[in-house]
Amino acid sequence: MAKMSLDDLRKLRDVKKGELRRRETEGKEIQLIIGMGTCGIAAGAKATLDRFLSLLAENNLEDSVVIRQTGCMGLCNVEPTVEVIVPGMPDVIYGPVDPVTAEKIIRKHIIGKVLLDDIIRDRPAPDIF
Repeated sequence: MAKMSLDDLRKLRDVKKGELRRRETEGKEIQLIIGMGTCGIAAGAKATLDRFLSLLAENNLEDSVVIRQTGCMGLCNVEPTVEVIVPGMPDVIYGPVDPVTAEKIIRKHIIGKVLLDDIIRDRPAPDIF
């Protein structure tokens, strides 16, 4: 292994701190739960997850949104699926969610507080609200 300079070590520390900050849940009320079962991964969930991570960084949302991974959500025919939980809005599962759709979810649902009705696959019944 090559020797690392002090600057290299500082850069590595900053990268790792950023990665740890993304994983922290305290103070983050908005959740994105990405289905990463085998069916989701086969349908492209890894690319979707990567896009969500980059979008959160681009929009300075890393301190308010937590991304979680889960297994199969039982909606294999519309994978990749993403559950979105935003306070004051109904919890919904979107699918299929590709990287382009991930951008719409961030822009419209997370930032604009508007549901994307055309890709909602599951949500609580209206009489629950």
